[in-house]
Amino acid sequence: MGRAPLVIIATAAGLVGVLSFHAGAPNSILATTRPTASSRKQPQSGSAASASSSGATSSILLITRSAVGAKEQYGYGVLAVRVTVRGSRIESITLAGLQTAEQYSQQLAAQVIPMLRSEVLSTQSAQINGISGASYTSQAYALSVQSALDRLHVA
Repeated sequence: MGRAPLVIIATAAGLVGVLSFHAGAPNSILATTRPTASSRKQPQSGSAASASSSGATSSILLITRSAVGAKEQYGYGVLAVRVTVRGSRIESITLAGLQTAEQYSQQLAAQVIPMLRSEVLSTQSAQINGISGASYTSQAYALSVQSALDRLHVA
């Protein structure tokens, strides 16, 4: 008779442990199976996907915001970018405005802006290396990105 209460208590404790373990599971399942707008646009790969799924529960709370950076005048025109962040992570950068003085400047911008965009996304910062032959464009792009990040209060 001394053994029965111990078995019942141990069984109850085990059941409580299992239930409390599974109680957290729906949140993580919901977070990893629910598609977001950014996950549909840009598929994740490799380590980014595993890092994303490991922080799945906290990613639900992150808000996507965007801001347009200041219009920056440079030697060949004016440009401004729109930066979209999720939490404090830069998700995307688009050209909000580009005015160039001549066709050559337009062609140069069309070539270097995708490279500058890629640089900002990989460094997650406006502190980027300029593109050789497009130093004015690079500087204006970085300044507009920083302005947008400042408006979004992202360090």
